[in-house]
Amino acid sequence: MPRPKRKRCVQAMPTAVFFKPRGVPLRELKGVVLPLEGFEAFRLVDGEGLSREEAAVLMDVSRPTLCRILMEARRTVARALAGGMAIRIDGGSYRLGKDARPDTGNGR
Repeated sequence: MPRPKRKRCVQAMPTAVFFKPRGVPLRELKGVVLPLEGFEAFRLVDGEGLSREEAAVLMDVSRPTLCRILMEARRTVARALAGGMAIRIDGGSYRLGKDARPDTGNGR
């Protein structure tokens, strides 16, 4: 039996959790799901300009783990942008807040 995945620390929920191409009805679109920890890694490194080491500390993960999360998030976003797909930010293994404890967090 594999050990449970450690919850990643996410500073806050995003203000918008759904993005789609303009002018295309949602019913005509395929979509992808971006896990919340992927969004957080993407936000910290590419949006805030933090180093991977700094972002890993904030998310309470190792640098290699952060790199894997970030690589998958970038792949998901690139696939959605190139394919004209909707992006939904949802799910993942996370806990909210800088000081949240792994066993008492609000993660899903």
